[in-house]
Amino acid sequence: MRGKIEFGHRRLFLKTALAGGSTLLLAGCMGSTLGSLPGDQIQPGALPQTTGEVIGTGGVRVGLLLPLASSDGKASIGTVFKNAAALALQNFPNADVQLLVKDTGGTAAGGRTAAQAAISEGAELILGPVFAPAVSGAAQAARETGVPVIAFSTDTSVAARGVYLLSFLPETDVKRTIGYANSQRKSSYAALIPEGSYGAVVEAAFRQEVGRGGGRIASIQRYKMSGNDTSDLIAKAGLLKSVLGNVDALFVPAGGNVPSVAVQALMGQGANFGQVKLLGSGQWDAPQIKNNPILAGAWFAGPEEKGFQAFAQRYQSTYGAVPPRNASVVYDGVTLAAGLIRSAGPQRFDQSILTNRDGFIGIDGLFRFKSNGLNERGLAVYQITGKGTQVISPAPRDFRTGF
Repeated sequence: MRGKIEFGHRRLFLKTALAGGSTLLLAGCMGSTLGSLPGDQIQPGALPQTTGEVIGTGGVRVGLLLPLASSDGKASIGTVFKNAAALALQNFPNADVQLLVKDTGGTAAGGRTAAQAAISEGAELILGPVFAPAVSGAAQAARETGVPVIAFSTDTSVAARGVYLLSFLPETDVKRTIGYANSQRKSSYAALIPEGSYGAVVEAAFRQEVGRGGGRIASIQRYKMSGNDTSDLIAKAGLLKSVLGNVDALFVPAGGNVPSVAVQALMGQGANFGQVKLLGSGQWDAPQIKNNPILAGAWFAGPEEKGFQAFAQRYQSTYGAVPPRNASVVYDGVTLAAGLIRSAGPQRFDQSILTNRDGFIGIDGLFRFKSNGLNERGLAVYQITGKGTQVISPAPRDFRTGF
């Protein structure tokens, strides 16, 4: 079914086929009368000859920049992301898209060269790269021609006007988690945060959101992690024992084994968690954390699960492996591009379309791009049961209802 567009009420609807069935990519509320847009069918002129792998046979070209031949372990994620992109086109009937697959090698020079190649072959939009250096390189090439970039890096330093991040950003996790805790009358916080760039971003967002809710921070302990060495983590967790009696929430954003090690260290020193709510982040969206009984009762924010589960089943049946959690952002990126090509006419990749303030809905729920290149997502809040999770605050269906 062909998508329609209506600009009358700041609303953009894109009817698309996503994993698990038909759904809406939207920038607006339900119930508007959808009208046709003149020029809905774009007739491309003569396109340059392509080099390398191409996915799809449509008339509109989109560059897909991934690390496919790097020697430092990055190539595996490039292959997974390419598979997710191909799956998106398989599930989007008659998509008028050609994906020009270009290897970045995960480097700035590789990103720049890959973007230049894709643009020279007629790409109107760049999807990717994945890693921050390659995004920076691709952005340099794209700015010279005005081609927008929708990248998959979580490093917010590479976001800019015309360079949008579709990844899961730590600031969004923190805002949702701490915002919900504030709404549940949590007002006194402690935190155990890793050193490094991720920790710095998380700490800044944590301080801002606690302040926004009128709360106080009793203590922040910063720890170093080197491989599997948790000695500093355990030592810094121990320093929080003295303040736990005076706080009602402990924020531990890092995933992996960090939450359980921290809690076990504190409990081993006799810390009382009776009145303290343990809070996490999107990094907790993993079976080893969600199924850990010692973390039962903890809260964390994350995207909707239903869409990803359907995507993961399709991916596994097609490629014989379970995809990593972030593979869905590539699927959503390709689907967004295909939907805009189908429904937004010549303006399809203009900034005004990409940054529509009401956003879109994809596999991972509601999202929108900001003019500075960052994104906002509508996340749910989950409570760990020790045998999975339960939703305690559903993800919003539109940005007007708030979080």
